[in-house]
Amino acid sequence: MAPVKFQDVRKSFGSTEVLHGITVDIDEGQFVVLVGPSGCGKSTLLRMLAGLENITSGEIVIGDRVVNALPPKERDIAMVFQNYALYPHITVGENMGFSLSLKGVAKSEIEDRVRPAAEILGLSHLLDRYPRQLSGGQRQRVAMGRAIVRDPQVFLFDEPLSNLDAKLRVSMRTEIKNLHQRLATTTVYVTHDQIEAMTMADKIVVMHDGIVEQVGDPLELYDRPANLFVAGFIGSPAMNLLSGRMDPDDRSIFVTTGGLRLPVGDPGRAAPGRDLVYGVRPEGIHLGGDVPIRIEVVEPTGSETYVVGHLVESPVTCVFRDRIRQKPGEELMVSIDPATVHVFDADSGERLSS
Repeated sequence: MAPVKFQDVRKSFGSTEVLHGITVDIDEGQFVVLVGPSGCGKSTLLRMLAGLENITSGEIVIGDRVVNALPPKERDIAMVFQNYALYPHITVGENMGFSLSLKGVAKSEIEDRVRPAAEILGLSHLLDRYPRQLSGGQRQRVAMGRAIVRDPQVFLFDEPLSNLDAKLRVSMRTEIKNLHQRLATTTVYVTHDQIEAMTMADKIVVMHDGIVEQVGDPLELYDRPANLFVAGFIGSPAMNLLSGRMDPDDRSIFVTTGGLRLPVGDPGRAAPGRDLVYGVRPEGIHLGGDVPIRIEVVEPTGSETYVVGHLVESPVTCVFRDRIRQKPGEELMVSIDPATVHVFDADSGERLSS
């Protein structure tokens, strides 16, 4: 395993710059997730690390080597693709050992390296089967096994779970995280699914429009989003965002555009007179209080109840552990925990609460 460093990395396609100076340090053995919406540049950055895309400027360092000019086979990385990329005409065991056979490694050594990898991934009984005889989850484990037997310095995952159904994605998340804990190999993982990012990462890199919006551990990003984009992207359901201003006489009160007065625990640098955005996560809203929400949809999930409605003119989502008796069209009285409130500048999107 080895650390990875992106230093002011830029990428242009013709005259269009798609990555605008990415600088990120990844520690040895760390599991880092690049997350963001489609088109934000995360897969391009991963492909540049793999050597599958040229770098326009900047440096990529793996261990103590600048790898800008190195071909993929000399970077000591292993990549797991979204579509598995298995050879259909050879067996599971042959797929797992294929890269080693290309290097001329002896058949006995290949078997010695494939066998323990298959045991780790629960594939020992499938080594003689062909990819067409496997489920999607089994094929993904074969692709992971092919990466393991190479014993690389860095694992790269490019949206490896996006072709799986929802239940299988959850179990595969656990398998990949367990695999990382056992092998402790530096891992860079790309996804657009922020739930995957939150549950798997040691460190998350949130990307948007070719820039890094924030880097931090999952709970840091959740509890202290640096700006409106991160606040709205991290968390499911998303943070509720309401427009308004601080009360000029009481900075513990936020006045929404519709005139509703809401509590603020820490206004930070939010000054009266500025256009602001008030953020509160769905679980920061509690039953009982003096804040009225007009219910539009009630979604019971069993352990929780989601309520979607309007607070004055602003749409809001609440998550309650309680059962809700009120129906769509009725009013629900709630309170907001001021300690969970975030305040952002409406123009720059910057977080103002400390």
